[in-house]
Amino acid sequence: MSKNKIQAIVTDPASSSYLTIQEVEPPAAQPWEALVNVHAVSLNRGEVIDASHQDAYSRPGWDFAGIVTQPAKTGDGPAMGARVVGLLMHGAWSEQVAAPVSMLAEIPDEVSFAEAATLPVSGLTALNALRKGGLLLGKRVLITGSTGGVGLFAHQLSALSGAYNVGVASTEDKARFVREAAANEVLVGAAALAESEASRFGPYDLIIDSVGGETLAALLPQLAPRGICVAVGFSSSPTANLDMMNLVTRGGRSLYGFFLGEELTRMTAASDLALLARLVADGRLTPRIAVEAPWTEIDSVARQLIDRTFAGKAVLHIQG
Repeated sequence: MSKNKIQAIVTDPASSSYLTIQEVEPPAAQPWEALVNVHAVSLNRGEVIDASHQDAYSRPGWDFAGIVTQPAKTGDGPAMGARVVGLLMHGAWSEQVAAPVSMLAEIPDEVSFAEAATLPVSGLTALNALRKGGLLLGKRVLITGSTGGVGLFAHQLSALSGAYNVGVASTEDKARFVREAAANEVLVGAAALAESEASRFGPYDLIIDSVGGETLAALLPQLAPRGICVAVGFSSSPTANLDMMNLVTRGGRSLYGFFLGEELTRMTAASDLALLARLVADGRLTPRIAVEAPWTEIDSVARQLIDRTFAGKAVLHIQG
């Protein structure tokens, strides 16, 4: 490696593997940023798909965990040598990153870098989507995309909040993972979200949907009066035909569009990341890591993620 260079994953359309490891300039920290040597990163399906549409030599990557090598010059945030988890809007898949301290949290010794790396996007999305439902004690929650990173965290956090939570899985094998994540009931099979099936355990005070399309349209009538559906994704289709008469005239139910990047303009990630890390350390929240590999296998793991060949999170180790 060239002097004063670091390695990072970049997009390269000329390569047979669109995501490649190449030499790049090291980051230069702003006063409110800390330098972190990255030990592990996790992959999210959305960012992998987005990367395939980015220009050459773009720097993808959101979630990371590592060790602070230079604290922020403002004096805020983690100290030198602290083990941290963090979130960037791009460029996290790198040997070293500069991260705003508002996006960094220290992690307890009991939490591995791999476990910590799963928390930012999936954990923050699950936690804050659930918060849209208010106090969840005794309420009914339906979660789609149950076997993905957001879904598996949402089921566990929902159970910790005292809610009766219902999940969805395409097969019995995958349903087992959802039950292990503390789901009270799991709808299984291709017709799981048909109105007659979903209504078995409803109506729901909160629905967290990552599927979109006609699934979202079918779920809205399952909301209880004053219930809320939080749309966090649209894996099946970005469009839906909604029954507006049903939505408008029955009990003040609402549809909330959730995008973590926008939510972060109105919140500080650090405190929530610290909360999630403490829950992991206490054994009350368990990241499900389905694939763990060196970052040199980025292309293979990214393809598996896009093809949905596993349930849970994918983690890549960069060093250590």
